[in-house]
Amino acid sequence: MAREMTGLKFYFRNEETWTVNRRFIGDLWIKQVTTSFGRIHGSDFMEIHPCEAFKIEIFHEGDHVQTHDINLGGLELGMFARALKYEDIERMEILYKTGTPDLVYFPYKDKTDEGLDNAYQSTKVSEKTKSLYIVIDPKQTVEEVYSTEF
Repeated sequence: MAREMTGLKFYFRNEETWTVNRRFIGDLWIKQVTTSFGRIHGSDFMEIHPCEAFKIEIFHEGDHVQTHDINLGGLELGMFARALKYEDIERMEILYKTGTPDLVYFPYKDKTDEGLDNAYQSTKVSEKTKSLYIVIDPKQTVEEVYSTEF
């Protein structure tokens, strides 16, 4: 029996979160999820699931904070503005109706010495559709992947 996906929970570099309900997700593609074993930031050794690339369209109705997400940046700016201002999504959980979420890590390379933003993440809101488009990919930007949407 297949698990039913109910949404995605994004984790930003500063540990803020953003949960997006499935009904607010348009285009979604997670490329080449693999299983690795490693240690992140001095934690215990654990199984991790990095992906090669990621792209998503989030409808404008998804531009809000869920009550279980503690997210001061999102409360002040709105989640679209927060994602545009700080391109720092590190990982996400794929949430299911039942069972344990799957945790997927995105490709990440610091843009600057401060280590806040991801050089591989590009984010843009479409003037036409009002949707937010996010691409996390070492080879392509949001403008290249979603060129017809802007």
